Amino acid sequence: MSEQLDLWDYRRRVSESYARVRQVGAGPDSWERWRQDRDHLFANHPQTPVEEPGCFKSLDYFPYDPRWRITGSFRAETGPRMEMAHSGEGTTPFRRFGWVDFDVVGHQGHLALYWLDTYGGGVFLPFRDLSNGTDTYGGGRYLLDTAKGADLGHEGSRIVLDFNYAYHPSCVHSPRWSCPLSPPENRLGLTVTAGERLGGDDA
Repeated sequence: MSEQLDLWDYRRRVSESYARVRQVGAGPDSWERWRQDRDHLFANHPQTPVEEPGCFKSLDYFPYDPRWRITGSFRAETGPRMEMAHSGEGTTPFRRFGWVDFDVVGHQGHLALYWLDTYGGGVFLPFRDLSNGTDTYGGGRYLLDTAKGADLGHEGSRIVLDFNYAYHPSCVHSPRWSCPLSPPENRLGLTVTAGERLGGDDA
C-alpha cells in the first residue's frame, strides 16, 4: 500500500481503540486493552513510530491509578494564532480556544486546549509536569489529539481527563519524527505518576 493509505489505516485503528475506551468506560481492563492495542501497532504496523519494530516488546507505563481520571470544567478563552515549536524542524499552527480547570490528587490545575488551525482542525492537549526529564520525556506528553483519533470524550462542558492515557510523542521513539512540544503555559506544578513513562523500549 501507499504511505498515505498506511497512515490512514493507522489513525483509524487508534481512533477505534479510543472509541472502545469511551464505550466501555473507565477501569483497568479498558486501559489494559488500550495498552495492548498500542503495543500491537508499534510492533506490527507499517506506520509504527519505532525504528526497529522487530525488536520492540512493549511500552512502559506507571501503574493504573483511578485517582488520575477526572473531569474538568471548560472555560472559553480565545488566544492568538501561534506556531507551536517542534522537537526538530518545523512548527504546527494552533489557536488556544479555552482552558480546562480540574482537581486531581489534591491539586488544582488548569490546562489550555488548542485547536489545530488548519484544514479539518482538531483538539490538542499537550502538557508538562514535574516528571519530565526524569521519568517522562522532557518535552511533555499528550492527553488529547483528536485529529489523530486520541479522544477521551466530553459531556457538555465537562471534559474527560485521564492521565493514565497520557502518552509520549513519536519523537521519543525515533529522531525521524518532529513533534509539537507542550508550551510553557501548559506546565503543571506536580508530578503526574500516570500514563506512559520512559523505560523499556523508550530507554
